[in-house]
Amino acid sequence: MPSKGNLLIVDDNKSILSALEILLQDDFEEVKTIAGPAQLPALLETEKYDLVLLDMNFSAGVNTGNEGLYWLSRIREIRPELEVVLFTAYGDVELAVKALKKGAADFILKPWDNNKLRATLRNVLQLQQSKKEIRQLRHKEQALKSEINREGHQFIATSPLMLEVLYLVHKVAQTDANVLITGEHGTGKELIARELHRTSKRSGEILVTVDMGAISETLFESELFGHKKGAFTDAREDRTGKIENAASGTLFLDEIGNLPMQLQAKLLTVLQNRMVTPIGSNKPVPVDARLVCATNRNLDEMVAEGQFREDLLYRINTIHIEIPPLRDRKDDIAAIAGHFQKVYCSKYRKPCTSLSEGALKKLTAYHWPGNIRELQHTIEKAVILSDTPELTPGDFFFKSTQPENENIFDGTIEELEKKMIARGLKKNSRNLSAVADQLGITRQTLYNKIKKYNL
Repeated sequence: MPSKGNLLIVDDNKSILSALEILLQDDFEEVKTIAGPAQLPALLETEKYDLVLLDMNFSAGVNTGNEGLYWLSRIREIRPELEVVLFTAYGDVELAVKALKKGAADFILKPWDNNKLRATLRNVLQLQQSKKEIRQLRHKEQALKSEINREGHQFIATSPLMLEVLYLVHKVAQTDANVLITGEHGTGKELIARELHRTSKRSGEILVTVDMGAISETLFESELFGHKKGAFTDAREDRTGKIENAASGTLFLDEIGNLPMQLQAKLLTVLQNRMVTPIGSNKPVPVDARLVCATNRNLDEMVAEGQFREDLLYRINTIHIEIPPLRDRKDDIAAIAGHFQKVYCSKYRKPCTSLSEGALKKLTAYHWPGNIRELQHTIEKAVILSDTPELTPGDFFFKSTQPENENIFDGTIEELEKKMIARGLKKNSRNLSAVADQLGITRQTLYNKIKKYNL
């Protein structure tokens, strides 16, 4: 049932204001009256109104209607979505046409007919609410399209280990069970999530990906739950949250292990109730998204150390899919390397066609601490620097594993920074908050550098 809405009446005749307030009190949630337009800008910035009934003349002896047209323009500047009905005792066809051209929803003459006035205001309110619904649908459609149109990547698996994983993915995809994907950085956890969605009964809907490690604590609720215009200082318009965007599709929460404890409780409440309430609203929105999470951290150990909620782990871990590191599935290296070679030859317009047998042996012998992501960057660099169509062993350079007691002051500033972060992660068992405190940087900065250095 449509809301009754809030009405603001602006007229310099107090008798008219009193009469209209009594007449319209049952038609609206709230009827606010003011005796002059000077208060309008402040009221429109701080209060919520759905409709304004505005007199057109406020100065004694003036009946041109220009004052009303001026304040109509000001209202449209401050609140473009607000509908305005003009009200005057000195109306003619020319003035009515001018008012409608400037954006008025309708034009009412004094003295008014009660039934006609009430019907006009009800119709304009219904129009305003219909336009609001259309705007919300357009915002949601734009958000969905931006998620759908994200660049996808090809899923490649030839090794027995990965074929087993793929079999499990396709089996689980036919259900709505929550899935937890684990594995080292760069193993392809997001690709597995996309394959789950692609082969599920929800494949016609959207897959929404949220990098939990990249969302600051202050923006967490706004990003995931959405907000209403005016809910906080920078909330200039309604925004649909990521969870609501997932609608009847799949919600992929990447790096779930990086979520601070206080935010885990808020996420758990949404998952348990299957309802999300945008900031600034008291109306919960139903959630029907299939949940897939991923992390490179050991959540069981984090639970034991009090860093991750056990009840949240149970909620997200109906099915567990572990992705083996690339060093344990070397049969995949040739196919993955060949795929990236084609991608980057096309991107950089290079005539390369294949990997030499020696190059493939070199790639297979390497231990790939950065997994598929490191292989991807290695192939890209080789394609860029190679002067021949075939990539050879000389096109690939790998840093040897350095001893733990190596002098940290050898190398560039970026290399030193990478070493310090790597040591901090190892020392603190990848507890990002502890590492950030140790290094004297914010958790968000640390997360960005981990991504940058592929740690």
